[in-house]
Amino acid sequence: MQITPGALLQTINSPSDLKKIPREQLHQVCDELRQFIVDVVSVHGGHFAASLGVVELTAALHYVYNTPYDQLVWDVGHQAYGHKILTGRKENFYTNRKYKGLSGFPKRTESEYDTFGVGHSSTSISAALGMAMASKYKGETDRKSVAIIGDGSMTAGMAFEAMNHAGVADTDMLIILNDNCMSIDPNVGALKEYLTDITTSHTYNKFRDEVWNLLGKLPVGKKFTRDMASKLEAGIKGMVTKSSNLFEALNIRYFGPIDGHNITKLVDILTDLKDIPGPKLLHIITVKGKGYSLAEKDQTKWHAPGLFDKITGEIYKKAFDLPQPPKYQDVFGHTIIELAEQNDKIIGITPAMPSGSSLKYMMEKMPERAFDVGICEQHAVTLSAGMATQGMKVFCNIYSSFMQRAYDQVVHDVAIQKLPVIFCLDRAGLVGEDGPTHHGAYDIPYFRCIPNMIISAPMNEAELRNLMFTAQLESTKLPFVIRYPRGEGVMPEWKKPLQEISIGKGRRLKEGKDIAILSFGHPGNFAAAAIRDLRSEGITPAHYDMRFAKPLDEELLHEALSLYDKIITVEDGTIKGGFGTAVLEFMQENGYKNDVRILGIPDQVVEHGTLKELHRECEYDAQAIADAIREMMNTVKVDSVLLS
Repeated sequence: MQITPGALLQTINSPSDLKKIPREQLHQVCDELRQFIVDVVSVHGGHFAASLGVVELTAALHYVYNTPYDQLVWDVGHQAYGHKILTGRKENFYTNRKYKGLSGFPKRTESEYDTFGVGHSSTSISAALGMAMASKYKGETDRKSVAIIGDGSMTAGMAFEAMNHAGVADTDMLIILNDNCMSIDPNVGALKEYLTDITTSHTYNKFRDEVWNLLGKLPVGKKFTRDMASKLEAGIKGMVTKSSNLFEALNIRYFGPIDGHNITKLVDILTDLKDIPGPKLLHIITVKGKGYSLAEKDQTKWHAPGLFDKITGEIYKKAFDLPQPPKYQDVFGHTIIELAEQNDKIIGITPAMPSGSSLKYMMEKMPERAFDVGICEQHAVTLSAGMATQGMKVFCNIYSSFMQRAYDQVVHDVAIQKLPVIFCLDRAGLVGEDGPTHHGAYDIPYFRCIPNMIISAPMNEAELRNLMFTAQLESTKLPFVIRYPRGEGVMPEWKKPLQEISIGKGRRLKEGKDIAILSFGHPGNFAAAAIRDLRSEGITPAHYDMRFAKPLDEELLHEALSLYDKIITVEDGTIKGGFGTAVLEFMQENGYKNDVRILGIPDQVVEHGTLKELHRECEYDAQAIADAIREMMNTVKVDSVLLS
């Protein structure tokens, strides 16, 4: 469904078109751009409030800078919808986040204006600094690099590492700090309080403004040169800001805070900043969801609301005849409270995802025992390790793709010391429209190679509860991984009595003939559906829910490999080094020669789309499993060569 943009926006297909618009009409461009985002996202879905908050900034950046020669680096990237629309993707914007359509994030292969691919937070300053240093080395003295980072992303250690380097790198780069007190959930931590102090300190801002106004009136002539004026300015500003401004202390010139919704002011200050050499930071104040009142009032809810009626604000719910099972993350959120009420050693930790992970329920009910530590995955893991040394049973809840950022901490701080931290990996497997930066494809291999790790995956919500119960028992002495997918629940009646699961023990779900399916985690439901579909053809595979990728249930594997010549393994992780590979290793060690087919995420970057589309593409949905079984049942093995 195509949506017609406003009259001015219709004329803009590139930043060069935008530059032709008179300054006094830029506010109209912003109004039309904001309305176009509302119109498209309400009908087609996607991230919402973040892009509304940076409409004026986006227009000002492309109006002032010579993009794509000048390079804009968007942090995270879910705020870059306006950027996409102004850089030649307006006509295709309705395909945003759809299968084979535009990515929901900046992507280098999609447009020359997307200078750096993003999806995770806090990479922009490092990337922009790298670009600035490369430009300096190549002698491109007129080329500018700009990092646009939100205050939530500024909480991550990587941002501070980059600023620490930028302060001494002597490069011409600009950092724009978009301060709206939000990431997905409200920001937390000392930096948030610090930015609030800068914004609201009347004494600091009044003194700074008066001094800088005075500096602008200093006479420059033969006796008082521009160089002397510059040194005096630096000295006075040093007295004003060095002792009270973090960024100035890092040798990054600080400007602001200013209103991020005043387009003409933004254009003026960005124009001025282009002529100031060295590293600079512009602090702007914006409202996430600006221009759509409901999004302004409830920014977390409207971060990515799905489809909605733009007039009434009603968020559409899918209509089903039968009761729907809860999402895996909600089962986690309610179960950890249930366990914590029984075990006073349980603590919950999440790096800035309390709503997405559903730890918010525990934070509301037990605020002294559940903590959002900001976008700091590394800190979250080592903090959990520190608590574990004191006997706490810590549930460290992190999205699978975000856990990649804390790999060293898992090895160095947890596994080597055999600390029983419980890692609940939400969004394991394919996640859908967020695409390759968010797919949880790699955690099975990257955890499986670490000594002392227990790696598990529930097939359904009841199994998730039982694994959580098992992980927090005193008898569990090692790091314990529980991985589960985004949403996708299968059990409307999920709240069953908690039971301990023997670590490393799977279960036989169905006996069969000739062929067996070994499933790990949620894809076991795809296997069960495939088995049902094959009944009418007289094909009756056996089915084993293995539960653990490490340690493997060797007794169950011996049984399956002894009884069935043909084996199919199914997982929602990469087939390279994953659960299926673990089965092959076991077979090699024990002399088995069975025919094996591994189904899972292939060795390639999987793009975005609905889960149904991506499961089909990766060929491990119910249809693909049934097709693989049919193929194997019609295959004859001759001298280790498969002949169909």
